[in-house]
Amino acid sequence: MALPYQALADAVLVLHLGVVLFVVLGLPAIVIGNRLGWGWVNAWHWRLTHLAAIGVVTLQAWLGRYCPLTVWESALRERAGQPSYTSSFVQHWVERIIYYQAPLWVFALIYTAFGLLVLWAWWRYPPRRRGQQAPD
Repeated sequence: MALPYQALADAVLVLHLGVVLFVVLGLPAIVIGNRLGWGWVNAWHWRLTHLAAIGVVTLQAWLGRYCPLTVWESALRERAGQPSYTSSFVQHWVERIIYYQAPLWVFALIYTAFGLLVLWAWWRYPPRRRGQQAPD
């Protein structure tokens, strides 16, 4: 009976990775895309979703809460008889990739700094609603 839970946990992991990549790579896409004239990087819904995503991540970190996707994946892994995370998703994978250990507040500071960069990009390269012209 562990197989469906393991497959679901893996699916949540892939979804979580997609969210992380969207948040992290979204900022350079906005900056580089504006410099190269890519109109899609300023689409209102895309930019609002990006801002909301980093906002939620930052708020969760400051509240000392783990991402619901981390909690969900860990619960599914436990149901599958596998070990679950003992830290946040990002902390777990950063530690695995670069062997870096830090308390949750360090990650909260990193998320906050990144969130401020996203806000800067919102101001520097404002999003546009459909049909709205780019400023000259």
